[in-house]
Amino acid sequence: MKISKSEFVSKVAIFAFLMMFLSCSDNSNEYEHILPNVPVDETIFLNNPAYIDLQIVGGWAYSNGGISGLIIYHSGINSYVAFDRAAPHIQPKACSQMYVKDGLFMICSCDDSRFSILDGAPLTEDIRYAAKQYRVVVVGSTLRITNF
Repeated sequence: MKISKSEFVSKVAIFAFLMMFLSCSDNSNEYEHILPNVPVDETIFLNNPAYIDLQIVGGWAYSNGGISGLIIYHSGINSYVAFDRAAPHIQPKACSQMYVKDGLFMICSCDDSRFSILDGAPLTEDIRYAAKQYRVVVVGSTLRITNF
């Protein structure tokens, strides 16, 4: 049985389309499914005594907001990062609220998993997801932390 060139081209095109469609993966981060998506819109005044440690590079502070609170880190001159305190790899519960240790790590109390305070990267073997990070906009001595 002989097929025409146009039939061959159309069958190849259909095959290629099906392969592309079936091989597509979901690019969303899995932690988005574990951690609920809550609105975040917090304002931090750096001259507030509660945030005095944020005035120096390497300083950090806890704040309200997000799922389990926020960890804010002064990463460089006029540069800050903010992470949710909820450990990204388990459902939120009392022990999954991360805390800062030695100003370098965020630790989950449930399983002692570690995350970098610099970028949220997991530092514990078998943890694949980084800490949930929020946008930080610096305006003078004010930080605005959002997820939009």
